Amino acid sequence: MPLPALLLRRKNNVHKNDFGHVLVVAGSGRMLGAACLTSLAAMRAGAGLVTAAIPKGLNIALQGKIEHVVMTLPLPQTKNMTFAACAATIVLKSIQTFTSMAIGPGLSLDPSTLRFAQHLIKDCSLPMVVDADALNALENKTNILLKAKGPRILTPHTGEMARLSGLTPATIDADRRHAVSVFARRYHCILILKGHHTLVAAPNGKIYTNKTGNPGMATAGSGDVLTGMVAALLAQRATPFEAARLAVEWHGKAGDAAARIYTKTCMIATDIIEAMTKCYRQPKYCSG
Repeated sequence: MPLPALLLRRKNNVHKNDFGHVLVVAGSGRMLGAACLTSLAAMRAGAGLVTAAIPKGLNIALQGKIEHVVMTLPLPQTKNMTFAACAATIVLKSIQTFTSMAIGPGLSLDPSTLRFAQHLIKDCSLPMVVDADALNALENKTNILLKAKGPRILTPHTGEMARLSGLTPATIDADRRHAVSVFARRYHCILILKGHHTLVAAPNGKIYTNKTGNPGMATAGSGDVLTGMVAALLAQRATPFEAARLAVEWHGKAGDAAARIYTKTCMIATDIIEAMTKCYRQPKYCSG
């Protein structure tokens, strides 16, 4: 098994390509910031390269908002400046360029865009983090996950989990461990159920309970940051479960560090990205 790129950081003769290339598929006319946050978090979490795929009409605006270390991939759009369904074919033709994908933040609920997301979730062979509106694309269509051609990590909060599973939020909250365990096993995916003591569940029944984080992280864009972090660890060849587990713990610790600096009331999502450097710890080799 190749050495995970997370550990290659200890070597001197390495190249940016050793640390993977994340494709972030995110953003729309009203939610361009989501693409920025996810992309920057992926870079900060150690990805060697990050490309943000966005509706083509937003390309210049994104380049003005985002750090110079992130590349862009303009794609066909709808009249509402969201991804057009036909854009999925273009992405699938270029996936050999990338190591992992994050999809969903700020996509919108445009019907064409939902079809775009469904196509990629099913047919893309890359390990993929599915978040936000890409989760909404799976409502009443969760069997797409059984046809997926690569590993999938889903990142719902309780409301999104309710829409995916058909359970009520109250039922989920009454036994969160049972809800995530059943869903992960049924749909052969890694499930991150966000919230107080975020859970990470694997199809084999393994569950990790996170104890880091604080209420100040309940702020716009915090979930986008987590999505970028998971995708970056996937790109660095952590296993899907370990990528999810490590990212959730690190994300929470960064939130705790940000709260100490800015307070729980005043912290925002970009503070979490900046605080990532204050609590990074080189992980041990993760297998299985």
